[in-house]
Amino acid sequence: MATSIRLDEKTERRLEQLAVRTGRTKAYYLRELIAGGLDDLEEAYLAAATLERVRSGREKVYTAEQVRTDLALE
Repeated sequence: MATSIRLDEKTERRLEQLAVRTGRTKAYYLRELIAGGLDDLEEAYLAAATLERVRSGREKVYTAEQVRTDLALE
């Protein structure tokens, strides 16, 4: 799937220099950055959304005691 993004000049220059110096394409490095950073972004943004649901009472929470009881650990 083709996607386009705008980069500031400094970032574009750095990406271009990296590509030239290593013989890889800019697209290769952009794919690497996205794949490597997507987990972190999902964790950060989805955690914030979950926290908001907890704070607003829309997400069920359990105490450690409830979990141990439910799992028959006690």
